Amino acid sequence: QVQLVESGGGLVQPGGSLRLSCAASSSIFTFNVMGWYRQAPGKQRELVAALTLGGTTNYGDSVKGRFTISRDNAKNTLHLQMTSLKPEDTAVYYCHATSVMDYWGQGTLVTVSS
Repeated sequence: QVQLVESGGGLVQPGGSLRLSCAASSSIFTFNVMGWYRQAPGKQRELVAALTLGGTTNYGDSVKGRFTISRDNAKNTLHLQMTSLKPEDTAVYYCHATSVMDYWGQGTLVTVSS
């Protein structure tokens, strides 16, 4: 059973930065796509960023130019570098991976507030 474990969430002031990590229990080369989604209270889960096995990236419109998705192949870890954070970025951030099945992490809370 594949497990995805997120870390790096927390409280940050507007304009600040955070780096999220997602550690996979198997080689990330088994996944066609890995990515980050988020869900704010009362809202639907939305795509933040995705990274294909071939290296293609896709970002949600609201985070383009501020967030960067990357992976560490040796450590089977996916990262999300978040900069210029805004209060509207406050949400639970979920790691997602797709192969023959979909896998989700348990989520990590990011709160952007002064």
